[in-house]
Amino acid sequence: MRIAMVSAPTNLPSALAAALAERGHEVVVHTRRVDPDAPERQRLPSGVVVQQIVAGPVRPIVEQELAPWLGEFGRALAAAWRDDRPDVVHAFSWASGLAASAARQQLRESTLIRNGAAAAPLPVVLTFTAFGAEQHRRQGPVDPGLANRIRLEVALARSVAAVIAGSDDEVEELARMGVPRERVTLVPPGVDVSRFTPYGPSAERTDAPRLVAVGDLTPSSGFDTVIAALRGLPGVELVIAGTTSGDASEELERLRAGAEQLELADRVTFAHSAVRDPAARSALLRSADAVVCVPWHGPVGAGPVLEAMACGIPVVATAVGAVSDVVVDGVTGVQAPPRRPDQLATVIRGLLGDPVRCLGFGAAGADRARSRYEWARIAVDAERAYRALVPAALPAVDDELIHSNE
Repeated sequence: MRIAMVSAPTNLPSALAAALAERGHEVVVHTRRVDPDAPERQRLPSGVVVQQIVAGPVRPIVEQELAPWLGEFGRALAAAWRDDRPDVVHAFSWASGLAASAARQQLRESTLIRNGAAAAPLPVVLTFTAFGAEQHRRQGPVDPGLANRIRLEVALARSVAAVIAGSDDEVEELARMGVPRERVTLVPPGVDVSRFTPYGPSAERTDAPRLVAVGDLTPSSGFDTVIAALRGLPGVELVIAGTTSGDASEELERLRAGAEQLELADRVTFAHSAVRDPAARSALLRSADAVVCVPWHGPVGAGPVLEAMACGIPVVATAVGAVSDVVVDGVTGVQAPPRRPDQLATVIRGLLGDPVRCLGFGAAGADRARSRYEWARIAVDAERAYRALVPAALPAVDDELIHSNE
């Protein structure tokens, strides 16, 4: 099957693309060029091809400011697909979805002009990486730019061939947007279980109990809640392993100031630079007695939580976004309420005080990560969603893989 993916350069779906290529599909990832030194077309060791598209200035631009160049992006995609038409397009984020939809329409119109008859429309599948409506509920009054984005997201979600949601929370959000349930497919996030495993190097640590907090370096990720919870966890050290795709200096300064104000700075360290390297990240996770992920709003990516589970580490998490689907309360970890440092401290204290329960959660989490969230399994889920749109392009999905992992 010929699969085209459209994505922002800061969040390429590399793992899913590689897993689909491993299953024999031809996958090309189209992304906007932000680095003038990057090759125009590059074949990765996985077999996936990354195609750089010039649309607007060749530099990083936040998604909210991409609108003036999405038409140019769409025209470039249409040109690429005119002579090398994919069977299906999977766009990631509303901006990528707009560009892909524009390219689809241009292809249809150019075919009509040349042949006098329209070709079958190119099916576009959309995954939202965030929702404007959710941001509105979180921040209150809507500025004109966000209001326009919300309208575009609703129109996109209703016009594409299918929408892929990463969690039950996203399914509910799409229902609020008026997307028919039959056009929504749930495909959860995945994890590399060959790299993230209970066995391997562990980062250096002291004899003190260690918490590793994971998530994006944003105020809504709840790192300040974990810092405040340390007041009820004497002797426990905290390592904040926050991920970021941009400049997070302001958030880091805010967190450091908060730790100093609470006189906890000597027990809080930051490892945001180390998390860019998967080997260093897995070693850090293995060094933890528990991993904490306590954001207070969705959508929230479950990637770091899945990595911790795959490493056999018990998880304490809030029931938000995809994390609520991944962490089974009382089986692979413990769920805690958001923005409640006192209750979070109680939950963590109870977990750290019960080594047998920690071992049980860790073993169950590693088993769940391997059996349900391995990228090979996630690729089958995505493949099924594509096949529903172009059944002639793909042989039957290998159900043996599914049943062997259940």
